[in-house]
Amino acid sequence: MLSLKLPRLFSIDQMPEVFHEQGIIFGYRHPQSSATACVLSLFQMTNETLNIWTHLLPFWFFVWKFVTVLCVTDIQNDSYSWPLLVYMGTSCVYPLVSSCAHTFSSMSSNARHICYFLDYGAVNLFSLGSALAYCAYTFPEALVCTSFHDCYVTLAVLNTVLSTAVSCYSRFLEIKKPGLSKVLRVLAFAYPYTWDSIPIFCRLFLFPGESAQNEATLYHQKHMAMTLLASFFYSAHVPERLAPGCFDYIGHSHQLFHVCVILATHMQMEAILLDKTLRKEWLLANSRVLSFPQIAGATLLCLIFSLSNIIYFSASLYRIPEPELQKKET
Repeated sequence: MLSLKLPRLFSIDQMPEVFHEQGIIFGYRHPQSSATACVLSLFQMTNETLNIWTHLLPFWFFVWKFVTVLCVTDIQNDSYSWPLLVYMGTSCVYPLVSSCAHTFSSMSSNARHICYFLDYGAVNLFSLGSALAYCAYTFPEALVCTSFHDCYVTLAVLNTVLSTAVSCYSRFLEIKKPGLSKVLRVLAFAYPYTWDSIPIFCRLFLFPGESAQNEATLYHQKHMAMTLLASFFYSAHVPERLAPGCFDYIGHSHQLFHVCVILATHMQMEAILLDKTLRKEWLLANSRVLSFPQIAGATLLCLIFSLSNIIYFSASLYRIPEPELQKKET
């Protein structure tokens, strides 16, 4: 009878320090896993399995949403919809890259870093996609066609480049300065999100009486709440920090973070779709539609500079010797 032998799992004291996760004691994959072993781990309960599936399954849901929008859009002539298409495309990219990063991060210490460099780049590409959609559809009426509106996307591009650089650099500090590494990474993602969300903050709190307050407002509020919850789980390492070893496979903070991020993206997507539809007449009459060169230029600049950062930091890894295993496999 044919049988499939799943890869052996390890405890934290058998792993190099670079692979350690706070509060996670068991369920680690071999630190030099083959690509095949990494793929097989999708069907084995490890401490990464749900990290992978909590983004891989939503990826297909977002692809379905994207294809649905594509089918009803005249891509060539409907320039009003172009920012939405970029946003929905980036909303598919980041969960796919994240699931791949978690899948193949156990191939080596350098592979782990590179996987997460790519993950950070994808998250920042999504941040730019969000900024393009917000610029096109969600700005409060009082800020439309202002200097802030005009420079909003340009600064969003700069933010994504800076965020990718800082988040990648933070991985070099994980062993010697883990606290500083975590702070830098949280700030690297919090700053672009805060900039992107300024139109929403203004719309909800500074101009609550505007006609822009519509059915999308509740979704914007839910998106903000889920994002704050995701930030808490990402930075606090709760509940595994309170009960080490009890949440190794199910229920640890990174899984909860993934779930909150996906729910936040879903709420954000619904809000943007509603704003695009409900505000179309007013926006076309009073705002400037983003042109193809603006959208393509911003996206290409983000890709070029973020990939340059990733290549630079990846090359830097190979000038640093990989840490020796703390305990050899027995």
